[in-house]
Amino acid sequence: MRFLFKWFFTISIWILLVITIVTLFFSYDLPTIDKALEVSRRPSITILANDGSRLARFGDLVGKKVYVKDLPSHLINAIIATEDRRFYSHFGVDIIGIARAMAKNLRAGRIVQGGSTITQQAAKNLFLNSERTFKRKYQELILALWLEQKFTKDQIMSIYLNRVYFGSGAYGVDSASRIYFDKEAKKLTVLESAIIAGILKAPSRLNPAHNPKGAIARAKVVISNMVKSGYLTEIQAKHLIEDKFKYKQRRNLKKIGQYFTDWVSDQIRGFAGPNTSNVIVRTTLNPLLQTKLEFILEKYLSKYGKKLRVSQGASILMTKQGAILAMAGGRNYKQSQFNRSTQALRQPGSAFKPIIYLAGLEAGLKPDTKFIDSRVSIEGWSPKNYNNKFIGEMSLKSALAKSVNTIAVKVSEYAGRDAVIKIARKLGIISPLTRSPSLALGTSELSLFELTGAYAVFANGGQGVLPFGILQIEDDLGNVIYRRTGGGTGQVVAQENVLLMDEMLEEVVIFGTGRNARFSGQEKGKTGTSQRFRDAWFVGYVNNLVGGVWVGNDNDRSMKKVSGGGLPAFIWRDLMRYAQSQFNKTELGKETKQIRRQKEKSFWDRFIDIIIPNK
Repeated sequence: MRFLFKWFFTISIWILLVITIVTLFFSYDLPTIDKALEVSRRPSITILANDGSRLARFGDLVGKKVYVKDLPSHLINAIIATEDRRFYSHFGVDIIGIARAMAKNLRAGRIVQGGSTITQQAAKNLFLNSERTFKRKYQELILALWLEQKFTKDQIMSIYLNRVYFGSGAYGVDSASRIYFDKEAKKLTVLESAIIAGILKAPSRLNPAHNPKGAIARAKVVISNMVKSGYLTEIQAKHLIEDKFKYKQRRNLKKIGQYFTDWVSDQIRGFAGPNTSNVIVRTTLNPLLQTKLEFILEKYLSKYGKKLRVSQGASILMTKQGAILAMAGGRNYKQSQFNRSTQALRQPGSAFKPIIYLAGLEAGLKPDTKFIDSRVSIEGWSPKNYNNKFIGEMSLKSALAKSVNTIAVKVSEYAGRDAVIKIARKLGIISPLTRSPSLALGTSELSLFELTGAYAVFANGGQGVLPFGILQIEDDLGNVIYRRTGGGTGQVVAQENVLLMDEMLEEVVIFGTGRNARFSGQEKGKTGTSQRFRDAWFVGYVNNLVGGVWVGNDNDRSMKKVSGGGLPAFIWRDLMRYAQSQFNKTELGKETKQIRRQKEKSFWDRFIDIIIPNK
């Protein structure tokens, strides 16, 4: 007996020594305890359309800090019954729970149940990661024991409920309650509490927003656990399951403007700085116009794409001041997130020519100035017209309307290529422009975003435009972090030259290559087609709205003779016709119409003054 006691004592000493060494070793790199209550997460970014509707939310959402005493008892009971039935009696580690879990896992031949307590889970959420290693589990054990010594049970439960993940980017029970049930956590019903508690097993798989059936099935298990733990009677549970067990899933609306929200989200840090709070971003996007733009683009590409060998398209709609109202960077965001309206650089072809002619106007030319459409050779290069014919003498206005290449090149050489590039920069073109004679024919690649912004300058009387999508950024307390003020870059083109360009671009739609874009008689714009029909464009404006359309193929494959005056012009026409009708209903549209009527009235007043001087 003495011998056994001696060996037992010796082995106990060695076990204690090993435990002490292991504990010291794993405690060496434990995180700082005093940072336990700091929240480490990605701030939530909520992006709103111009009508206040939500377009997207990124990052992690944390609700208000809650305490056990403020929450309904059935919520706490649901979590305890499912996650840790002996929470209020164990010392941070549940020996019985661990033994039960080991037995079940051995019988199943795999891990089917864990033995972690709520205290251990709180320790993991506060300090550690989700690694499945012995070191992490041992550190979790040490920290759980520390938490039990440092805090009360209710405080540990409060820490847990404020930090645990509930899926859909929701951290904490209050944010989960708001996301899934649109209410504060303290107002959750028994049924809703069961659903919330059920999420904890698999937040991404069992949350009701993504899997309502799975969430309900899991909630039934939670209710059964509450019965076994004595928190509910059999009759109460039956009543819940049979009579009221219906989760009202929010209508899953189709996401719109995803290319736009990606574009906007890339700019937020530049405006808001290294902000660590949740932010709300109010944007310029109009949901009605966005939905219509996506519909029209897909309608035409679905109907004619296969026949004309066109697989992709992009479109932008903005005000003449540069506010982006709608943006489609492609046909299907799920299939491709590449934004062809802002990221793709393509040859604009003749859609670049208005910049050439503006340079000519600034060099002293007029719309009625005559040039001869004839063979020309510059630096060994000879441009050809679309139909390989020469018309002879014609005005610049007519040459632009008919998209004559030779005259565009002659105007470019007359004004000077450096002058053309300088004008392009004033209009907002930032992509590299080659200083070759072919610059006049739009061979330098640029984005639809840039070119549409350049046309906005023609629409607004010559004011420089910096296209924008963000109106205001505020934190979740309503404090404004950023608000857009001011306008563009000031007067960059003389008004008289803008009026002349306006006249010339109207000619394009009335008599020239852009006839298919006409619907009201007030349209101005220009077609563009790159070499071998790889790109087709139409960019133009009507009153206060500016729009651009591009179609083509990502692999640069040639289309079946699709020109800017064909498919893009039809898409542009349908979009702008709808946009104009909607715009006229808005306050800005009414204001624009009122200003226009005042201008018309003042014109007639002046006319009457001329014919009746003594009025």
